[in-house]
Amino acid sequence: MRDSRGRIQRSPAARRSFMASHPCPATGKTSGACKGYVIDHVVPLKRGGADAPGNMQWQTTAAARAKDKVE
Repeated sequence: MRDSRGRIQRSPAARRSFMASHPCPATGKTSGACKGYVIDHVVPLKRGGADAPGNMQWQTTAAARAKDKVE
């Protein structure tokens, strides 16, 4: 499903579930911001990947920028 700007909608519940079982690598917290890291979809949503905790991983912001250039 897409939002009003045409972007694929993401599930806040899936993100919370991922964070609850995979604490921030930098702080060990299970909620809030994780400085230097982003939650990445292993299989991108635009390539049919699920917006589910099983398709998410922590990724450094630098690695995310590099990955975004090729996706």
